[in-house]
Amino acid sequence: MSDLDTFTLLPLQIDPQSKAVSTSSTSRTLQAELAALNALHRSLLSLETPNQVPPPPVPVNPKRSANITKLRESGNAEHRKGKHAEAVKLYSLGLQMALGRPLWEPQGLVREEVAALYANRAQAHMALLAWPEAAADAEASVEAKRVGNSKAWWRRGKSLVEMGRLDEAREWVRKGLELEGEEAELAGLLKDVEARLEKTKSAAAA
Repeated sequence: MSDLDTFTLLPLQIDPQSKAVSTSSTSRTLQAELAALNALHRSLLSLETPNQVPPPPVPVNPKRSANITKLRESGNAEHRKGKHAEAVKLYSLGLQMALGRPLWEPQGLVREEVAALYANRAQAHMALLAWPEAAADAEASVEAKRVGNSKAWWRRGKSLVEMGRLDEAREWVRKGLELEGEEAELAGLLKDVEARLEKTKSAAAA
């Protein structure tokens, strides 16, 4: 019997004061859905509009967009100056602002902003030789934007290589090439990883 043919009564409760919806169910999916619903409810209650009416569909706050862009560009400028730690701070502020957008704003816009900021922060971490942080940021960038983001794919792959996680790096770069096509930097990194793996095997067999 398919899911469409069944009905499941879920144990839901609503708080009479806050109107927050909760459940005694241990389902992680349900808990996540309710968390998102309650967050949206709180966002609507905090509106500074007449009668707390939501704004028109898909509005974008131009000031927030401008501030996020300015933080990213300032981070880029500090990175070019060699002030990588300062660049990390600026990218982090930009991420906080991008991830703090109201839930009714376009998710596609948020993903684009977040992908760029995580990728840039990964690069700054790499310059500081902070390979685990760089790998984590590059992966977060890819999660936000899987295609058309070859730099983030490369940066995580390179960070994994620097940490000596060669098998993981090979699998990661191969996956990146599947999505990005024969991107030159990724293809070059894959050759380097395979050469290192072959060298390691030869040394172990000697």
